[in-house]
Amino acid sequence: MERLADDFEIHLYSSRVEDLDLSKVTWHRVSVPPAPHLIRYLWFLVANGIYRWRDRRFRGLAADILYSPGVNCLKPDVVSVHALFSKVRRKLANSLALRNNSFTAWPVVLHRRIYYRLAEYLESKVYGRPGATVVAVSHKAARDIQEKHGEQGRLKVIYYGVDAARFCPARRLELRAAARKALGLGEDIFAILLIGNDWVNKGLPCLLEAVAMLRNSQMHILVVGQDSPDAYRESLRKLDLNGRVSFLPLRTDVEFYYAAAEAYAGPSLEDTFSLPAAEAMACGLPVITSRAAGVSEIMHHGEDGLILEDPTDARALSEMLVRLYEDTAWRDKLGKAATVTAGQYTWERNARELGEILNSVLESR
Repeated sequence: MERLADDFEIHLYSSRVEDLDLSKVTWHRVSVPPAPHLIRYLWFLVANGIYRWRDRRFRGLAADILYSPGVNCLKPDVVSVHALFSKVRRKLANSLALRNNSFTAWPVVLHRRIYYRLAEYLESKVYGRPGATVVAVSHKAARDIQEKHGEQGRLKVIYYGVDAARFCPARRLELRAAARKALGLGEDIFAILLIGNDWVNKGLPCLLEAVAMLRNSQMHILVVGQDSPDAYRESLRKLDLNGRVSFLPLRTDVEFYYAAAEAYAGPSLEDTFSLPAAEAMACGLPVITSRAAGVSEIMHHGEDGLILEDPTDARALSEMLVRLYEDTAWRDKLGKAATVTAGQYTWERNARELGEILNSVLESR
């Protein structure tokens, strides 16, 4: 938005703002009460529509174009798709079944099932709306959208960007010693990082199994996100991984975690892109992702990263991890090449391509 603000007058409707220069953007705060995610989402969906109607009716703020990242309003002119919940729900069918979860986990599972169903319904109304320009974050996502909703409007692809000043080898090296000390990682520990919410979908079960296969006490997994680790306590005990997995909270300075790691592993079951993998590449980390993640489209297997064809193949993942652990030169080579590849996908490029789409929509009227 900061980059687009040089060419567009931007009015942002959101419940909060982080890392944004508000001298360039007019922020309209949409109040959302503390509540479970489903309730907050529905509240925001209705409230931001009311706020925009009020500003249009009484303040003369009639927008020339309405842009939404995801389904945050019902009739956007341009909408970016960063997750396709219809596909996520199918991929996670087993983990969302009540019979596969403990009784104490049922409230969370039911909440997630209802939310996914609602999101899937709203996606059909927004992404399939005639005349809307839909922007996918990968060609994989574009194919999924076309298969599910058709191409009634215009379908474009713009990859996510990475902040090269913030995510780079120099910054990682600068933070490394302090980050590892803070996380209690000794010099002999090989730290494998995974960042994201919905850890089942991000491939955590496969990663746990792969590391357990290696029986290497020096391998330690750092799991960052907002999911509850309680669902994994029994798995850690059975896999003999107690003391070798750290569940960590999200931080605004997420580069802190990249600095602490030797490798990034995210064998996603379903991911339209996977921005943490791209950020890890920019930092110079060797990255393992799956073919089910859109980020694999910018990677070249064995050259600037590793791509797992089957995101549930723990054996293949363990072989990749053990080679990264044993072959330092190869690990460094992958990391250096990854930095070069990720450097091609900046937020400047992302903003330029989105700006071109916004202008083309305006010109078509």
